[in-house]
Amino acid sequence: MKTLTLLGLICLSVPAGAAGDAAAGQQKATQVCAACHGPTGNSENAQYPKLAGQYQDYLEHALKGYQNGDRKNPVMTGMAQPLTEQEIRDLAAFYASQKGLRVAR
Repeated sequence: MKTLTLLGLICLSVPAGAAGDAAAGQQKATQVCAACHGPTGNSENAQYPKLAGQYQDYLEHALKGYQNGDRKNPVMTGMAQPLTEQEIRDLAAFYASQKGLRVAR
């Protein structure tokens, strides 16, 4: 019974630890991302993609792609390289929570 309880607690704690913190993501985005993508991810410059309203898992996948070389962009690679897993989740949570273009899947 103790083993089942312990396993249940571990399973419950994994999703909570994997969640992004939108407030922390906003702080990081303001410091690093806003110059190109705008303060809410709604870039006014067509050269930079709008991040607001994108799906969180897509944003996480994209940032990890810049880190591991699957996506090629020298600027974004340099920006993504120092990010931790939690910072990626936080940034993705922030941009996903912003009002932007959202298309149905």
